[in-house]
Amino acid sequence: MFFKKTTDTRKAPPVTAERKKELAIFQKGAGIRFRSLELLNLAFCHRSYANEQSVEIANNERLEFLGDAVLGLIVSEYLVEHLPDRQEGILAKIKSFVVSEESLSTIAKRLQIDQFILIGRGEEYSGGRTKKAILADALEAIIGAYFLDSGLSDCRKFVLSFMVSEIQKVIENRHRKDYKTLLQEYVQKRFKTYPKYFLVKKTGPDHDKTFWIEVRILDKTYGPGQGKNKKEAEQDAASIAYSELVPQREQEPLS
Repeated sequence: MFFKKTTDTRKAPPVTAERKKELAIFQKGAGIRFRSLELLNLAFCHRSYANEQSVEIANNERLEFLGDAVLGLIVSEYLVEHLPDRQEGILAKIKSFVVSEESLSTIAKRLQIDQFILIGRGEEYSGGRTKKAILADALEAIIGAYFLDSGLSDCRKFVLSFMVSEIQKVIENRHRKDYKTLLQEYVQKRFKTYPKYFLVKKTGPDHDKTFWIEVRILDKTYGPGQGKNKKEAEQDAASIAYSELVPQREQEPLS
């Protein structure tokens, strides 16, 4: 098998009988079948888990790196083949939306990846299973692992099984937007400046904080937006500013 030449699974987390049952449940739900359960288990292994083990084991970061590239290739190939009339700039925007952390973390939850991730006790306590970055990274690692395990053809089928609907959402303007990027592009073009974000306050205990952030453009402040981390709060503040600043007629769908 190809993965043996490129990925050493000897340092993968052990696949116990109980873990084998869990991985079987994931595969059935995702509609895929791995030849190497060790490789799949490695894709689920977050750095925090690996660092807490008494023996040296690997984490999923190398697979995530590969999966990011494979995902980009498959999505780009699909867009070029199925949207022949769209210009490169539009294709790039569609791709940026569907492979974003927001999109991938939502797909990961749909695949119930959060139930199978191996994370350390500290991450578990701080809500690591719900963190968008961890979920998105794990999905990319699984894509990379499946590519190594079963090849590009099967991996393409897996990726497109959830990506086609996400692409359609973007085309129909039904997706969750990256308001920070949209706001920055608009403000830079209209006012020749950049939005500036300021933390207003933090509320709640350490393991369940809420962040409140305002965004300032020239001499006007918008928000505050709120979120469970600074990134979410900035997105919320940016959405408030974007909806107030940009005329509805300029908020056009990708067509």
